[in-house]
Amino acid sequence: MRLRADHVAGAFFVAFGLLVLAISGDLPFGDLSLPGSGFMPKILAVLTALFGAVLMMRAGETRPFAALHWNDAKHAALVVAITAAAILLLERLGFATTAVLMIFALLTIIERRRLAPAAAYSLGVVIITYVTFVYVLKTPLEAGPFGF
Repeated sequence: MRLRADHVAGAFFVAFGLLVLAISGDLPFGDLSLPGSGFMPKILAVLTALFGAVLMMRAGETRPFAALHWNDAKHAALVVAITAAAILLLERLGFATTAVLMIFALLTIIERRRLAPAAAYSLGVVIITYVTFVYVLKTPLEAGPFGF
């Protein structure tokens, strides 16, 4: 059997789903009428692992792994680095500030968009998200040093 791209991707998703399932093991599942805090993570983890397994089973339709080109590796590494920085800054700066900075960095550094439209878009997305979660859904978001 030849190792194919979807074998690798599917194995990653199966492993990731199992890892999330293991990490969320202490969270209560609840039931359908009153779901607990572990309800969504566990369902998503099982679905991620299941779809990863399906991807692995259908891998015969894709190119061999050795034939893949890694031209976008720098692009992917930048996305991962910016996202990791946002994760590290979330508790210090809060959701709103971190999300604006992350979206702005993704748009300007990676997508090479102009500064003014990128700033406007970043602010717009975060304002809509913040209002939706805090005021409509009544879900608190991580507050930063500025109180939002």
